[in-house]
Amino acid sequence: MGIFRRVILPVTWLVVFAIIAVALVKIAFVDGLKPSDSGPAPLAQVDIPVVPATRATVTNTVEIKGTVQSDAGDPVRSTSAGKVIKVFVEQGAAVAKGDALFQVKAERAVTATQPSKDGMSSTPKPVFDYFDILAPSGGTLQSLTTLIDQQVSVGESVGKIDPGTYTVAGSVTAAQQYRLLGKPGPAEIALVGGPAPFQCTEVTLKNNASDDGGGGSGGLSSTGGGAGMGVGGAVAIPGGGGGQSQEGGTPTGTLSCAIPAGHEVFAGLGATMTVSAGVAADVVTVPLTSVKGSVKDGIVWIAGAAGSGAAPEQRTVQLGLNDGALVEVVSGLAEGEQVLEFVPGAPAVPGPMMGPGQAVYGPAG
Repeated sequence: MGIFRRVILPVTWLVVFAIIAVALVKIAFVDGLKPSDSGPAPLAQVDIPVVPATRATVTNTVEIKGTVQSDAGDPVRSTSAGKVIKVFVEQGAAVAKGDALFQVKAERAVTATQPSKDGMSSTPKPVFDYFDILAPSGGTLQSLTTLIDQQVSVGESVGKIDPGTYTVAGSVTAAQQYRLLGKPGPAEIALVGGPAPFQCTEVTLKNNASDDGGGGSGGLSSTGGGAGMGVGGAVAIPGGGGGQSQEGGTPTGTLSCAIPAGHEVFAGLGATMTVSAGVAADVVTVPLTSVKGSVKDGIVWIAGAAGSGAAPEQRTVQLGLNDGALVEVVSGLAEGEQVLEFVPGAPAVPGPMMGPGQAVYGPAG
């Protein structure tokens, strides 16, 4: 028993540790230097999405949310100075343009004295002129503040006429204004809870920075009966489907249209204006997500040949109409050419129903 504990057991442990040491040396310095067999090929490969330039018809319609507003009253101003002697109409009465509202008596200035038959000068009798103050426009006399024997002066505001007409107006963003550069055509008005949609031809687009009511460089207007055929810009978020005002961005202008007579509306009623700004038939198109740019000029990335590993080629193109999803390419790109579906480095635009980590890419620039 003493020999087993003093000799055999220690020798056995030494043999065990020696075997372990040899195995570790083999793993580290022998098997580790052998070339390893290639592992299994990946089951999936991530490719950059590309789309071909295709022919399609682009209908540029912009949909804008608006509100029905009462048109501002027309002020009644006295065109003569003098004393009011007659008032022809009462407040609330219906008047037509040119109707007499009240009458003013004005004394005519006489400077020279007239000699009498006996040679003595006499003071001339006063001479009075009578002037009717006319309605500047038709409508309902909303207010008239004149009183009998009241003195009025030229240009003095003494009342207001309500025209009884309405206008639907809504804010537009810069992207929508670019799409309406070709001057807006007639608009289709759909009233919330109202009658069937109807056409409105007197469409006016005004820049918020313009003070001339859209008549200068800051505004565009159209009273024609056809859609404008000018070239709009390619600025919109994909999926806009007609450029709703909810696209985002600060309002830069106002689109308005006078509601034709015969339609029953009231102030404060919600409405949707669908404005046509041109149609481009059978033209080369690409998705808006493939283009970087805003108006007229844009940039696309031409995909390299499949499997070549070549970097995409950047190319400048001329843009035309867009419908919120597709944009017309006027020149610089041929039908069938492959372009990147998304602009490289474009910021992600999160969708309203997407969870964390999910996003849709929008056009850059």
